Amino acid sequence: MTGSDPGQVFREEAAELLADLESALLHLEQSPTDREPLDTAFRALHTIKGSGSMFGFEAAASFTHHLESAFDRMRKGELAATTAMIGIALAAKDHIRILIEDPASADPAVADGILARLADQSGSAAMSVPLDGERDDEESRATWRVRFRLAPDALERGTNPLLLLDELRGLGEAEIVALTDDVPPLGELEPTRCHIGWELTLTTTHPRSTIEDVFIFVIDETELTIEPVSAISEPGVEQEPVLVTVPVPVPAMAAGPVPPKEPALPKVDGAPEKGRAQPAANSIRVPAERLDDLMDQVGELVIAHARLKQLISDSVDLQIKSVTEEIERLSNGLRDITMGIRMVPVDSLFGRFRRLVRDLSQELGKDVALTMSGEETELDKTMIERLNDPLVHIIRNSLDHGLEPAAERVAAGKAPQGRIHLSARHAGTRVLMTIRDDGRGLDRDRIRAKAEEQELIPPGAKLSDAELFQLIFHPGFSTARTLTSVSGRGIGMDVVKRTIDGLRGTIEVSSLPGGGTEITLGLPLTLAIIDGLLVRVGQGRYVIPLFAVEECVELPADVERRHANRNFLNIRGALVPFLRLRDSFAVRHPPDPYQKVVIISSGDKRVGLVVDQVLGDHQTVIKSMSKLHADVANFSGATILGDGSVALILDIAQIVAAGQTQELRREAC
Repeated sequence: MTGSDPGQVFREEAAELLADLESALLHLEQSPTDREPLDTAFRALHTIKGSGSMFGFEAAASFTHHLESAFDRMRKGELAATTAMIGIALAAKDHIRILIEDPASADPAVADGILARLADQSGSAAMSVPLDGERDDEESRATWRVRFRLAPDALERGTNPLLLLDELRGLGEAEIVALTDDVPPLGELEPTRCHIGWELTLTTTHPRSTIEDVFIFVIDETELTIEPVSAISEPGVEQEPVLVTVPVPVPAMAAGPVPPKEPALPKVDGAPEKGRAQPAANSIRVPAERLDDLMDQVGELVIAHARLKQLISDSVDLQIKSVTEEIERLSNGLRDITMGIRMVPVDSLFGRFRRLVRDLSQELGKDVALTMSGEETELDKTMIERLNDPLVHIIRNSLDHGLEPAAERVAAGKAPQGRIHLSARHAGTRVLMTIRDDGRGLDRDRIRAKAEEQELIPPGAKLSDAELFQLIFHPGFSTARTLTSVSGRGIGMDVVKRTIDGLRGTIEVSSLPGGGTEITLGLPLTLAIIDGLLVRVGQGRYVIPLFAVEECVELPADVERRHANRNFLNIRGALVPFLRLRDSFAVRHPPDPYQKVVIISSGDKRVGLVVDQVLGDHQTVIKSMSKLHADVANFSGATILGDGSVALILDIAQIVAAGQTQELRREAC
């Protein structure tokens, strides 16, 4: 026994099912005739209802039953998947989530209102008859022979066969016979094992898929056959039974008596043969906390290996060196595997915004289409969790400020429907996530005027478009002329900037007047372990994230004389500002005679960092700063070196911003 809470397991599975349900509903709204999202939505509702009843969430199961019934009618062609029906289903989905996560806060009046709207739509949204012509219930009735045998340990895992039989009986007229051939003698009988099978003759108007849905929770471990016994046909014409579902064998690992041989049945091409063991499940559910703990342990292993490598650096014992190299190989492999386990596709993040765009576009009275690409791109799960709020703010701003109303778009020669596109792709050791709209673009003049009004820049300062657009992330900055319920307070983009900086990411903004805006987020693959460049400043050692390092050059001895204390280097014809880290960190130790400059970049900005010595690359396990040091500028974390000492990790965004401020001051002089 694992000791896990069954209710919590159900909540976790229900959250995934509700996400699938929402995605299917939004897809169905765009393609009302597509069968696949309709079936996906029905299966999700059916599973939530059945599991909810099994685990004691009766209110959720009862409420879900009404929506499931409506979707069953859609599958039969009796109801249309109209926009109004999808809206009701989305509202019902939200209420189901509350009934599962916090039943005490559920408002009965909300449920009554949703059910009333559902009843109204169910009575008024009848569809035309199926394409094969008019058929009454009597003509569509069919008789099926259903034979099933549960896995021997089904009772131990909470499956109640009587509930399955009741559900089958509810589909029509059923004659049920118990198969007792496998019941052992009384002395050998195990009361917790399922020794009985069942055979039903079921006459129903429901299709075969509805019968299969009864076994949706146990289908993978149940021996099941469903075959038509008779069907309505012309008088005198006899139809031979045709096998439509072959038996699904019990997995080889399941203990229990072997079922008796059954009459040979016609074999379906590609179907598994009876008695052949099914492959084991290819995935398991693991709590996120365990992955975090595993990553922490791997980080400690990397640190311990660095210390071991430091200790034997001067050793001449080849065997010890060989063992150390083997440990390094194994720890690197374990690190890569662990980091891979934590990686999840960004479609789990992107999928959340379909509903956001749908609801906001209706609230603002705009027709907006959301498109996506690169959903298979993987990112650390921690990054996924922390990116939700920034992307929400950006998309809300695009909808409210960026995209024009339909009339304005048509007058500008655009399609009346606005577009927002989300994309993700790998770029080396980073992931680039882009949010692009085809709206009116950013107003450069208004941004400059607002920035000068708030004294963020001096009047007439020469700024590139990229530098000017970065001002929209300043706290309290907003060019909105009116305050709406969606945006205009000047706090959303500030949240975006702080969150992305906290993730050691970058933000780039580009825009064309009338051509839309594109915001690109550059993000590290993981927040746990990074490759860094270890440098020395005075007697202290620091780590520069390697993804930001472009090159290392030697500081010219006559740089002060040539530039008259204006700290700039000529790097292949381009002036690059540089910062002396020993001045920034108030280092009193005398500088080395030959100092080095590490050129780092953030977006299209470049800054040089003057250090005393470049020590080499370093596998950096990131440790968070304490609360006492949370507001210390220029550092994003710390790491432990091989000798047990601590090295601070430089905050690239903060340092590049300081370098650019220095350049602006030079231009203003």
